[in-house]
Amino acid sequence: MNYKGYKELECYKQARELRILVSGLAKKFPSSEKFLLTAQILDSSRSVAANIAEGYGRFTYTDTRHFFIIARGSATETMEHLCTASDETFITIDELKTGEEKCELVFKLINGYISYLDKSKTSVPNKK
Repeated sequence: MNYKGYKELECYKQARELRILVSGLAKKFPSSEKFLLTAQILDSSRSVAANIAEGYGRFTYTDTRHFFIIARGSATETMEHLCTASDETFITIDELKTGEEKCELVFKLINGYISYLDKSKTSVPNKK
């Protein structure tokens, strides 16, 4: 299968890197957080790439845009979970900074794709 689609989007590539980074950090969390912060941060970081993929697979502008907005929200949620992990001293300040920078990059790239969608919708010439 040669279909690449969403896998070629930079926002997706970076979302995967974010998920991998978060997965590694979450392994440092205490076992008492397994069903709390660990589960939440893994879910939110996985949600970013998953919603990009699902949105890309939708066939309407509205659906696609909606899923990219959800992905953007999940990136922000992941950033907040990283802050909590830092506040609880499960990760270092440097790890927090790295994670926040990756979240911000993903957020900006998703915003760029949403802008692209918006411009594409308005630039379609009217058919007569």
